[in-house]
Amino acid sequence: MARTTERRRIVRLQGRTSSVRPDALAAEEPLEIRIGGEPLTVTMRTPGHDFDLVAGFLVSEGLVAGPDQLTALRYCAGTDADGLNTYNVIDAALAGGAAVPVSLHRNLLTSSACGICGRETIESIRARVPHDLAADGLRITADTLYGLPDTLRAAQKVFDSTGGLHAAGLFTAGGELLCLREDVGRHNAVDKVVGWALREGRLPLTGQVLMVSGRASFELTQKAAMAGLPLLAAVSAPSSLAVDLAADLGLTLVGFLRDHGANVYNAPERITVDG
Repeated sequence: MARTTERRRIVRLQGRTSSVRPDALAAEEPLEIRIGGEPLTVTMRTPGHDFDLVAGFLVSEGLVAGPDQLTALRYCAGTDADGLNTYNVIDAALAGGAAVPVSLHRNLLTSSACGICGRETIESIRARVPHDLAADGLRITADTLYGLPDTLRAAQKVFDSTGGLHAAGLFTAGGELLCLREDVGRHNAVDKVVGWALREGRLPLTGQVLMVSGRASFELTQKAAMAGLPLLAAVSAPSSLAVDLAADLGLTLVGFLRDHGANVYNAPERITVDG
């Protein structure tokens, strides 16, 4: 079973007193992703749902678009000093033995934290998105939207014990939570959700909503678009590039979704305000 938390002894300061007590920390370990045995990239992540993470990462990079294109995922025999499997190396097999483009391989090895962001121009990313998001007929009420943060937070089991994880949740237009994933990395949490959807045969995620616990970056907007999501909502602020990309793609981008309010940066017609 994946170890999502670790225990440490700490000194707790409270006013003018101190005490020694145990504290739970979110686990963070490297995960090496290989394609056909060849190293592709390394990302820091919270162990758990690793196959979802790899599958979602491959969707975000445009290497797969459906479950039939990803034929196998397996842990490799990476070991620690005691000879035990660390479960920190995963090898993916693509349909037909497809290889990774040399340019992608080279750039991901040097910059894994941000995926596609910074590797290609915005224009080329727009061209890679395989879905017509502007044509998506999603409609969601403002009241349903306002309820998403509480639903997301209530489902964050590891956050309850550590306070140190990001979350991403996939919702229906009616506010039903379909999948939630947590991770120390915002991008990993989203990849885990998208990877779950790929492996369940649910892509593209037409008519559904992605909610994230932090800010809406350019990178997360790109990941949502690659999965076919028409609406991305975030508890915190979006970046200017995220807003620009969402506008170009026809994706509804919502920020500051909290306290029964929100900022809608693009395509507000998908959100119905009663009264």
